[in-house]
Amino acid sequence: MKRRSLIHSAAAAAAVSALGLPVFAQDKWPSKPITYIVPFPAGGTTDILSRLIGQKLGPVLGTTIVVDNRGGAGGGIGSELAARAPADGYTLVGGTVSSHAINVSLYPKLGYDPVKSFSPVVLIGSNPVVLVVGANSPYKTLQDVLAAAKAKPRTISSASAGSGTSQHLSLELLGYKSGTQFIHVPYKGSGPAIQDVIGGQVDMMFDTTVVAGPHIQSGKVRALAVTSAKRLESLPNVPTVAESGVPGFEVTSWQAIFVPAGTPKPIIDRLHTEILKIIAQPEMQERLKALGMQPTPLTTDQVTAFQKAEVEKWAQVIKAANIKLD
Repeated sequence: MKRRSLIHSAAAAAAVSALGLPVFAQDKWPSKPITYIVPFPAGGTTDILSRLIGQKLGPVLGTTIVVDNRGGAGGGIGSELAARAPADGYTLVGGTVSSHAINVSLYPKLGYDPVKSFSPVVLIGSNPVVLVVGANSPYKTLQDVLAAAKAKPRTISSASAGSGTSQHLSLELLGYKSGTQFIHVPYKGSGPAIQDVIGGQVDMMFDTTVVAGPHIQSGKVRALAVTSAKRLESLPNVPTVAESGVPGFEVTSWQAIFVPAGTPKPIIDRLHTEILKIIAQPEMQERLKALGMQPTPLTTDQVTAFQKAEVEKWAQVIKAANIKLD
């Protein structure tokens, strides 16, 4: 009887496999370390969040979260690597407004589809971008920057984490709406970019409050304007770009976690639940608030809808500004 039962069980598993359905036992996952791909160099927003979450997620799942930085192409290189990884629950990727909303309209040969190639796990949160200059910069306000740029077009340089990132698009949108021209200086991540702003090699930079915040607090950079519709609670004395003479200007960056499309739903659901619990912890809430992040606890379906809307929005901005990248 035992031998017959084993035969029947094997036959049932074979039938499921033949139908192309995944054989999945949630209690066996994870059985090895999980790779968290960060498509930007160390020191940027996505990297900081991956380490904060990974340190808490690993013990909860009973495994280790290994952060793998793969910067380049505005998050495109690391995202393509994640899209091609096995859909087995052992690869996460830190998705951003750049890698998972903007790039598809900028790069004609993008090696992945930001929506079809992935399944969303969670939207960590969003945060506005802030324009900063070095502490020794002669520019005290955004009006100073715009006046100088109009007097001598293409003389003021602005760093970014890479072509096509939210930092780059913020600059292009500023130039488009204000009728000015700047020099865009792309880096392979926010970390090295803002260091050159601090050092005076580059005039200014748009970046998230996650990266720029500590440098603003330390006095290494000066905040000129924020890209949100309203002033930030954490930077109450810094005006918005719209207040500074560029009406209708608004840019918000966001951070999410995705897995390769086809990852079993029970794994996605487990990750979604555990990561939301981590984000909801008081110490994480305080840490995110200090970084300028606004937690956004959406369902996976809501994240998908949000992402699709972002893709459409940025496609319109890129077309209007006539931005093209190879």
